Amino acid sequence: MTQSEFLHIVMPFKDKLYRLAKRLLISSEEAEDATQEVLMKLWAGKKQMERYRNVEAFAMTMTKNFCLDRLKSKQSGNLKLVHSNYAEEGASLQREVETRNSVEWVERIMEELPEQQRMILQLRDVEEYDYEEIEKLLDMKPTAIRVALSRARKAVRDKLIEKHRYGIG
Repeated sequence: MTQSEFLHIVMPFKDKLYRLAKRLLISSEEAEDATQEVLMKLWAGKKQMERYRNVEAFAMTMTKNFCLDRLKSKQSGNLKLVHSNYAEEGASLQREVETRNSVEWVERIMEELPEQQRMILQLRDVEEYDYEEIEKLLDMKPTAIRVALSRARKAVRDKLIEKHRYGIG
């Protein structure tokens, strides 16, 4: 496999790998390192890549496992909490501030969710994976995925409602 063939296969989902790593590791720098590490492992195993039916799913699983290992290691105490700011172009300053604030609140709430719920919510609602793909990635039954997703969404919704009712929570 040539470098250009590898890039043609991997580049379309590289950002998804990063977003999953960022969701799990919080820190942009750690997520970049994790993504780079997974891409290097994929390159090292490029000869076996043709054996995989879904290279993207394989890479997402590698990313998930790498990040979870990283979190479990002693180095996880050094992870930095860094929040991204998102902005809509053409939005008024007030709307931009409100949007950024809402996104930050949802991110904070998601970080408080149990690991499994956080991952399922990320894969389904942020990355827009199908239930079948999540099933394969996380090795879970469809019912368990739907229950965890429902609970995660409810927790986020309840916390947002509480925040809006009482102000800063």
